[in-house]
Amino acid sequence: MIDILKKNLFKIIVVVLLIALIGMVLANTTSKKSNNLLSRDNITFKVQRGPLTISVTESGTIKAREQIILKSEVEGRTSILTLIPEGTRVKKGDLLVELDSSSLLDNKIDQEIRVQNAEASFIRARENLAVVENQAESNIDKAELELEFAGQDLQKYIEGDYPNQLKEAQAKITLTKEELSRAKEQLKWSVKLSEKEYISKTELEADELAVTRKALDLELTESNLNLLENFTYKRNFRQLESDAKQARMALERTTRKSKADIIQAQADLRARESEFNRQKDKLKKIGEQIIKTKIYAPADGLVIYATSARRGGWRGSTEPLDEGQDVRERQELIYLPTASAMNAEVNIHETHLKKINPGLPVTITVDALPDKIFSGHVTHIAPLPDAQSMWMNPDLKVYNTDIFLDSNDEALRTGMSCKAQIIIEKYDNALFVPIQAVLRIAGEPTVYVSNSKSFEPRKVKIGLDNNIMIRIISGLKAGEIVLLTPPLRSAGINVKASSDEPAGQTITDSEPPVQTDRPAEEERPINRQRQREGREGRESRGGRGGREGREGREGRGGREGRGDRGDRGNMTDEQRKKMREKYEKMTPEEREKAMKQFRGKNN
Repeated sequence: MIDILKKNLFKIIVVVLLIALIGMVLANTTSKKSNNLLSRDNITFKVQRGPLTISVTESGTIKAREQIILKSEVEGRTSILTLIPEGTRVKKGDLLVELDSSSLLDNKIDQEIRVQNAEASFIRARENLAVVENQAESNIDKAELELEFAGQDLQKYIEGDYPNQLKEAQAKITLTKEELSRAKEQLKWSVKLSEKEYISKTELEADELAVTRKALDLELTESNLNLLENFTYKRNFRQLESDAKQARMALERTTRKSKADIIQAQADLRARESEFNRQKDKLKKIGEQIIKTKIYAPADGLVIYATSARRGGWRGSTEPLDEGQDVRERQELIYLPTASAMNAEVNIHETHLKKINPGLPVTITVDALPDKIFSGHVTHIAPLPDAQSMWMNPDLKVYNTDIFLDSNDEALRTGMSCKAQIIIEKYDNALFVPIQAVLRIAGEPTVYVSNSKSFEPRKVKIGLDNNIMIRIISGLKAGEIVLLTPPLRSAGINVKASSDEPAGQTITDSEPPVQTDRPAEEERPINRQRQREGREGRESRGGRGGREGREGREGRGGREGRGDRGDRGNMTDEQRKKMREKYEKMTPEEREKAMKQFRGKNN
């Protein structure tokens, strides 16, 4: 019975609590509908007048103002054999890093063989040129001599051989005629003697035959003269003239061919010489690469690893420099500060660029030296956003900014984390309210001011803000009460729109708010959210890295992630590590190509 009563009592208590809870919800709903802005649930702020500092605070890294950056100058990738401990003070000429040179030594032996072969080919081509030039000179001399002989043969025939042959033929005709005349005279006497029978008939016939023979000889010599004048002379003249012409053309051919052979031999010599020089240059380059495997200190200084000096962020998880680690060409290995002067290097978000200019004063605090405050001023703002940050998050655009520290302190070390408060303006007597109290209605800055019965909207003129307080130039008086939770619907925010729209609105002196769409249960002052997200973004850029840093940066950009850009927040630590390792192994050209592909994919 007692147990039953206990159970019923418990049920009764639960029912009573549920009824009370329902009543509270209904009362709250009724209160909201009544639009009683003076209820105790509203948070208010009294407008204040006093000193106000407008500043931007960013995390950064201490850097030596003047330092020598030592890089790997060995082509490709190589591994570290020996490495001087970080923090060692070295003298000029001390060995800092020794890289693996075994493959270069093997290449040097192979290259020496190639140089010897190239030298032999060069010498052979040089001697071949001398032979070709000598042979060409000999051939030209022979052709010139043949041309000269051909000309002399033609002249000799025209002026010597032919006139002699002509005279000889004419002389033979004359002698033959004389002999024929004497033979006829002899025959005449023989006929007379034969009639008187002083000689025999046979002797008479012999004299007749002699006359006939001499007549035939005369006819033959006259025919030979005619043949010499009309045929033999012309044929021999044309033949000798042709021989002279052929000899002249042969000389021209020989001269041209000799020149061509010489040019070819000279070209081959130049090619062999170029190849020989190229192989020697490659051998020299390999020798220089072997020398570059040992990196010596160019000046006295303190050894700081490049991996330690880099700022935080996604590169903050880079594996520290160590023996056995692979390094690529032009990778920064060691920093050697050459002076005690220091700079602070921070990243400025693009939304603050209009406020910040070179020369603005800065207050710097160093995490490792909490009791000291350093002063400085902005010296340089990068003209373009940081490419590494844009590659990891295209929505985040930050600009590298250098801050000059006015004083030097031996306790400062390169790589120390710091916070830099850039003083934009200082007011000794200014009106200000919290930034979340201001929203834009129809593009006009507006606050809700108490009139003792309710809150009424009032347009104001605003100045700069420091992410917490915003300066009121006109429209309010000190002591007035403003609402810190102004109704967002009055700013024209459509709470039922798609959640794909950008989230958050910003109240600044330079740009209107971005209207957003959020579920009704998430409705809250946008500037309060902006303040929180800005702090998270600064903390993430200060070196915390990881998913929180990326979420902070995305929050500053006013987005919760979209498409495959937001998927990076769901990556495991192992996937992020593999992505970083893959990026570290890329050459600068491959990085640029990957960045272009990544941007094209997300645009």
